[in-house]
Amino acid sequence: MRKVLLGILSVIGLLLLLLAGYGYHNSRDRHPGYALDLSIRPPAQPQDLKAGFAALKITPHLPDRWTDQNGNAAYQPDEGDTYTDGNHNGRFDAYWMAGFDQKRAANGVHDDLWARATVIDDGKTRLALVAVDLLGFMHKNVINVRKALPASAGVTYAIVCSTHTHEAPDFLGMWGGSTLKSGVNKSYELFVEQQVTRAIIQAVKNLRPARLRFAQDLTGADSLLTDTRQPVVKDPGLYMMQALDATKDSTLGTLVVWGNHPETLWNKNTLLTSDFPHYVRHYLEKGITKGDSVVQQGLGGTVVYASGCIGGLMTTSPKVVIQDPLTGERFQEPTFAKADAQGKHLAMLIHRALEQDTTTFRRAGISLRAQTVEIPLDNKLFQLAIGLGVLDAGYSRWGNLRTEIAAFRLGEATFLCVPGEVYPEIANGGIENPPGADFRMKPYETPPLRSLMRGKYKFILGLANDELGYIIPKSEWDTEAPYTYNSKDKPYGEINSTGPETAPRLYRAMTELLRTL
Repeated sequence: MRKVLLGILSVIGLLLLLLAGYGYHNSRDRHPGYALDLSIRPPAQPQDLKAGFAALKITPHLPDRWTDQNGNAAYQPDEGDTYTDGNHNGRFDAYWMAGFDQKRAANGVHDDLWARATVIDDGKTRLALVAVDLLGFMHKNVINVRKALPASAGVTYAIVCSTHTHEAPDFLGMWGGSTLKSGVNKSYELFVEQQVTRAIIQAVKNLRPARLRFAQDLTGADSLLTDTRQPVVKDPGLYMMQALDATKDSTLGTLVVWGNHPETLWNKNTLLTSDFPHYVRHYLEKGITKGDSVVQQGLGGTVVYASGCIGGLMTTSPKVVIQDPLTGERFQEPTFAKADAQGKHLAMLIHRALEQDTTTFRRAGISLRAQTVEIPLDNKLFQLAIGLGVLDAGYSRWGNLRTEIAAFRLGEATFLCVPGEVYPEIANGGIENPPGADFRMKPYETPPLRSLMRGKYKFILGLANDELGYIIPKSEWDTEAPYTYNSKDKPYGEINSTGPETAPRLYRAMTELLRTL
């Protein structure tokens, strides 16, 4: 009997040892020793600027299609869902879509997904910015791209951010076919990294002498989104940088930043799409027509769309009504017609802003600061997901994630790069400490970040160089009852955040970065 018991204990011990080894392997640092502390001053005298743009598709090939018997957008064979084996390999080759619920398998392509790049060069510093149509692009992927860039490209610093569309393949791992299985297709992950790298190289090749035009509309898009979490603090401002050819009357490209979740199509859509950013880019590049009449001329060039402060939570939910600016038709239910009307509306606001109060210059210098930061991972579900290999992220030190912040200035414009979904009150003010919050304290993340940014145009690039999830003011953190604002349910946000110390840690580092910039 004793031998049997010892045998059982030995087997259990071996299994526990294997499980621990598996978890340790999954949580290993993907880039051991990587650290960045970059400080670049502009040239002594302002230099002629160059700008280049490029756009490469990152749409995956979908070999298989499937039937959704009960219309719940979840692939469930046990509920009667079936698939067509397009490549005849005997299995369902699913591309799981990120956002909302698990098991949402892509069932076609509505519009292509993109890696869109812009490169700005002041003769001393060559800065690259790429926006990808994904829910997130993790820091390990950013480092992979940087390491793949050839020295001949001459890139001083590369930033990769995501539009955060909820209609693209899972690139983080959390939305697979089951709770314990990653939704990331490794071949697709490598393909996207390669396309991002190629987009930067192509944008470098496309560098041309340029004039930069900056504009903003801080209120016009307010009605196109809502804040679903109190306190109601939006970040509706549209921020634009248009690069004009210095020798020709043409547009090289335009960068647009707005703070809203690209999830207008909501949770039942199974077609790959970049959501409303697709329409924003299309109408800005190609123009808007009504019948045979041209309503708005296209800017031409390549439009790069990036998301701003989308935490809080900024969204165009089914409760938000969008009116088509041409036909007057009103849309509430999530459809492509609604996303189209939203994109059209945004494109018209952007175009109007670029024709009005703008600042244009040809000569300037780039000031740049970038720094590695460690964030404690307090989210138990994220810890478990890393250990099980569902979330493909490693610790820089045990229990800590490596991430990155950056800021750069270009003439009258300052850009702040935030590695996640920052709540607008951290950027613009309005942080509260309501009754029921887990921490009784004065708001820590004050003064607001934009008040510390210099110049007229203050761009905040969310999901830049990482996706840490929601960056929530610590004084608004709420996981324990009683809940804030007399709510019966705990607020959404904390479940997809690394923890309550994320916002204070990042805020402290970003304020120092802006001070030294």
